Amino acid sequence: MLGTGALRAHLIEARLAGTIATLREKSLGRYRLFAARDPRVLLGLDPDRDWSAGEVLRLMGQKCGVSVDPAHTSGPDVIDPDRTIAALDRFADRVGEAAGRGVPVLLGTGHPHRLLEFYATLADALSAAGCPVLTPAYGRRVDMATRFGVRTRSLVYVRGVALMREAGARGAPGTGGVHTHSPLPVRAALAAAADAGGPLPGLVIGDHGWVCGAGQLGIEAIGLADTDDPALFVGQAEGRVSAVVPLDDAVGSVHYLPLTRYVLNRAYLSR
Repeated sequence: MLGTGALRAHLIEARLAGTIATLREKSLGRYRLFAARDPRVLLGLDPDRDWSAGEVLRLMGQKCGVSVDPAHTSGPDVIDPDRTIAALDRFADRVGEAAGRGVPVLLGTGHPHRLLEFYATLADALSAAGCPVLTPAYGRRVDMATRFGVRTRSLVYVRGVALMREAGARGAPGTGGVHTHSPLPVRAALAAAADAGGPLPGLVIGDHGWVCGAGQLGIEAIGLADTDDPALFVGQAEGRVSAVVPLDDAVGSVHYLPLTRYVLNRAYLSR
């Protein structure tokens, strides 16, 4: 089993934590947009109360370890690796509990090029443990706002993990996967599951709108989030998200594999 010391070293070396590639100015900009309730940053969350940019910054300092000095406005952001590990423990405990109860699970990602393998390995392990891995609304087309205007995407599943694909994309199911923050995919999946008479997921695992969108609807959700995605951490602070792991969510996919092994070992799902 990968120990916490080795995991901590890996987090820093791969720049998943410690000094990361996410820029401080980008994160601060997102905190201001969140305070203004910009839907692009809320990710499907409807906060219980108004959050000022300063309050969001202090929360992110508490959850991620970023500097809480508002005068620090540029340069790379920082994540405390010990907070990443502590959050990964909570994440793993929720995965293990879901496996122990055999609850239906739904996994989805807005980072298919980076995080698909991380989630797919969890999906394989949960399925082997007896959890139904749900795939509702396969092929459903969803109109989504992008910086280029409204674009139609298709909801597909690759190894049990939902992602959005360019409509009309050819090739293997994962080909044409797109990066998205939208909660519309999880809403479409949950609506399809409900329309079909269930089952509904007892746990949603993912990132971005998959976590916030599910949590807002009262479904237990856990996930990964970067320092420029405050909505997941606010959702956790307000009790709608169970666990959020702070890390850089855009490094090479191979660097997340030690985290997967750590989660599976702690959740007693290693084979």
